[in-house]
Amino acid sequence: MRSSRVFHAVDSHTEGMPTRVITGGVGVVPGATMSDRRRYFIEHLDHIRKFLMNEPRGHAAMSGAILQPPTRPDADYGVLYIETSGCLPMCGHGTIGVATVLVETGMVEVTEPVTTIRLDTPAGLVVAQVRVTDGAAKSVVLRNVPSFALGLDRTVRVEPWGDIPYDLAFGGNFYAIVQLDKLGIPFARTEKQRILDAGLAIMAAVNDQDRPVHPLDAEISGCHHVYLAAPGSDARHSRHAMVIHPGMFDRSPCGTGTSARMAQLHARGELALDTDFDNESFIGTHFTGRLIEESVLGGQDVPGGQDVPGGQEAPRGLTTVIPTIEGRAWITGTAQYHYDPDDPFPEGFEL
Repeated sequence: MRSSRVFHAVDSHTEGMPTRVITGGVGVVPGATMSDRRRYFIEHLDHIRKFLMNEPRGHAAMSGAILQPPTRPDADYGVLYIETSGCLPMCGHGTIGVATVLVETGMVEVTEPVTTIRLDTPAGLVVAQVRVTDGAAKSVVLRNVPSFALGLDRTVRVEPWGDIPYDLAFGGNFYAIVQLDKLGIPFARTEKQRILDAGLAIMAAVNDQDRPVHPLDAEISGCHHVYLAAPGSDARHSRHAMVIHPGMFDRSPCGTGTSARMAQLHARGELALDTDFDNESFIGTHFTGRLIEESVLGGQDVPGGQDVPGGQEAPRGLTTVIPTIEGRAWITGTAQYHYDPDDPFPEGFEL
């Protein structure tokens, strides 16, 4: 066996969605902050993401995280989130996977019944509270970054459906939230291709007609996720299919998507603080979300204000909420991924 490079990994899944946690082989990515490191990784090291996520070492719905030293003194680890779609600012299911791996491999000091892990991410500091019994991670409660509804009751032109109403929200990534019955497609896995095609069409139309940009960080932009809510979904229990660029479903209930969904429901006056919210994935797995704080984004004005129901303009200071997400991950294996210089697929392939 001849290898010019070896990556060490602990594989896991969070409520059905994989997280390949890279524990060694990448080295320290240059940058003063994790946002800087994400930018450097995208510009200079994206071949590593493709090598680890794409076929034949990964698959079309592969997701992962690269452990790094933190860039801030109040964090235990830094994390770069990777998947087939790119290098994300934040990933909720991935964070639950990372926290589980750190506990169950002994990479952090484990305290029962709860081990607190502070993670330095490109989207900000994320705190994970891991519930531990006999050394095993039984669940993770994730305190996410400030989330908000950027626009409610927007419309986007999508053929062949015409004008589609949607809400736009941020929970670490941007999400277009659409009621599936507006598309005339049943919420059923037998309809998965129609649902996937519709989600990708909506995503492309949003980015073309109304591309979102984070008010405080212009590098966080674009909509790569579409939350298609099933009929009957409400602020207590919501079922959905999450379509992700470039063409896959989130198997988990999606942590940043749950955060964005709760921010949207809160902006509509439907979800109060300190209230449990059950978010169910396309395969029937669940996250429990809760909003614990309300604030204003950076204390700054947001250009153009915030859209609200009825077409009125909200105050220019954008209301944010702090979400918590609870879910569980399981370790599925460990691996070393070798790069052979003669390998015809050094960056994998997409099919």
